[in-house]
Formats: sequence, C-alpha cells, structure tokens
Amino acid sequence: SALIIRSHVKDGLELGRKHRLPEPILDMIPQHHGTSVIEFFFDKACKEAKETGEDPDEVDSSLYSYPGPKPQTREAGILMLADGIEAAARTLSEPSRDRIQGMVQKMINKVFSSGQLNECDLTLNDLHLIAKSFTRILTSIYHQRIAYNEPVEKGVPRSSSEGTPASSPDTPKEGDAPSAAPEGNREKKAKEKGQGEKEGSNGAHKVDSGSSEQSSQESDSEKTDSPEDKENLKRLGI
Repeated sequence: SALIIRSHVKDGLELGRKHRLPEPILDMIPQHHGTSVIEFFFDKACKEAKETGEDPDEVDSSLYSYPGPKPQTREAGILMLADGIEAAARTLSEPSRDRIQGMVQKMINKVFSSGQLNECDLTLNDLHLIAKSFTRILTSIYHQRIAYNEPVEKGVPRSSSEGTPASSPDTPKEGDAPSAAPEGNREKKAKEKGQGEKEGSNGAHKVDSGSSEQSSQESDSEKTDSPEDKENLKRLGI
C-alpha cells in the first residue's frame, strides 16, 4: 500500500543512522523523493471514489505523498532524477536510444514542472547536461548486442548445415584422381631414393676403382712389354 511505500524512506533513514553514514548522505535519503505523489495509489483512490459516487477532488493527496523535504542541494536533486529515471527505464520493452532519450526528457520535465527542484540550485543548463549524461549511460546499459557465430576450435572441421562434418582438404572426393602421397610418405620415398643413389654411386665408384686398377695393370704390362723390353728379352733368350 501507499503507507508501506512511504515508510521505506523512514526505514532507510534509521538504517543510515545505525550504520553511521555521513550527514550529507542522511539528508539525501528523505530528500530524494521530496514531496512527490505516489501516483499509482493516488489514481487508484480517485478511481474508487468516482465509482462510489464521491468527488475524486476530495481525495487527500497528502496521504499518498512522501513526507519530504524537497531536495535542498544539487546532489539531492540529481539523485531524485536518477532514482525516477532508472526505475522508468526498466519498464521500456524496447529500450532504443530514441525511446530512452524521450523517456529521460519526459521525466525531467515532469519533476521540474511539479516544483520538486525549486529549492535546489540546479539550472536549466544543468538539467540539459544531466539529460545527455543519463541518455548516454542508459543507452550503453540497455543496448542490444550483435549475435556472433560460435568460434570454431582449432583442428576441428566446421560442420555443414545438415550436421555432417565437412570434408578435409586432403580427403579425395568421389571421382577425383588420387591425391599425392602424404608428406611423411614423400619424405620417406625421397630418403630411400637418396640412399639408393648413394649406394649406386658407391658401386660405380668401386667399379671405376676396379677399372682403374685393371687399366693400371694393363698400363704396367704395356710398359713391361714395350718393344725395347721385348728385344732385350729375346737377346737374353727369354
């Protein structure tokens, strides 16, 4: 009821004193609501009075108003605006920047026109700056984030739309020619080929060495069997 809502200001002030809050903070607890009317319950009371045949103008608004006082400092006035605007922002179904800006301006105009800021030092320029600041902050709080796709883990193939894993780049498709051997097989074959060439080279070297030795022997025999040597052998009877 309206009585319970009004009493939360008194309860808050008692809690603040219990926890020894500074006096400037304690002063703002009752001031941040001022003497504003709790409209939901006041309108409900006026409607009930009309339905029962009574004059709605006879409903005592003080029974549905906060006890006050009105904000006495700039800080208390800003706190009053922040409290009401933050609560109103929660009711926006689609909090776009334009809707937030319109709501902020409407709430400030309402508080200003009701006279709740008459006893603090806030100027019209201050209210303009406050409106810009509140709009920027609330827009950053309630802006809608873009939905990004989930990142794909490294080494895990991306799945197709049907849920089957996409083929790897190394996987041959049906009808395609066989792909080249994997890197490991290519290295193994290259190693074996190099070893074979080395062995062939060694064999050729041995053959060449044998040929060289044979040629050397043949060359020596040719030197031994030279015409002069043959003539000398004949003379010796050999």
